[in-house]
Amino acid sequence: MTVLPERYRDRAEAGRVLAEELAGRVGADALVLGIPRGGVPVAYEVARALRLELGVCIVRKVGAPGYPEVAVGAVTADGDAFLFDDSLRAFAVDERQLGAEVARERERARELRATFGVHALDPQGREVLLVDDGLATGATVLAALRALRAQGARRVVVAVPVGSYEACARLAREADELVCPLRPPAFRAVGEHYDAFGQTSTEAALALLDDAANARDAER
Repeated sequence: MTVLPERYRDRAEAGRVLAEELAGRVGADALVLGIPRGGVPVAYEVARALRLELGVCIVRKVGAPGYPEVAVGAVTADGDAFLFDDSLRAFAVDERQLGAEVARERERARELRATFGVHALDPQGREVLLVDDGLATGATVLAALRALRAQGARRVVVAVPVGSYEACARLAREADELVCPLRPPAFRAVGEHYDAFGQTSTEAALALLDDAANARDAER
């Protein structure tokens, strides 16, 4: 049994721990998709340890107007929006402000697709491991999960190193399987469970994706 740390040194260690939890639970042809940008270093370690193909699933969090750190939903690069009614009510979100926020994040998702497009692999008919660096509200991962379903993924396993009980419960109802080793009872933010949780740059994420693609090409 994996001995879990109380917190992770960084996203790389989190990915290695997550890979140990996933070993033997997914098929040899599963596709690992990280959510850019912070989910990519975690997904990279999972894909490398399990010798699986690595790509990205592009989605952007929609923050509550005036409270950008609080997710009230998320949007995909294809334009689909997934909003949480309970969060919208809790923050008394104005529809006009919400519309502007959704439009802004949709455009950012499209910019990400332009940057990471070559790594946005087709999930149709495949088992997918959807990986991020953690779950706070779960909005971003939920949007990605529903987008993968719409794109024809055969099975979707949500895999994250750490998450709140509420977000895990929400995702467990929709995913075929949820793997989340660390679920602290006093959860406040994902970053509090990492020693190093700096922002992952676009360049760093692309370098990891390119390295994984090159390694698979070399094996063929």
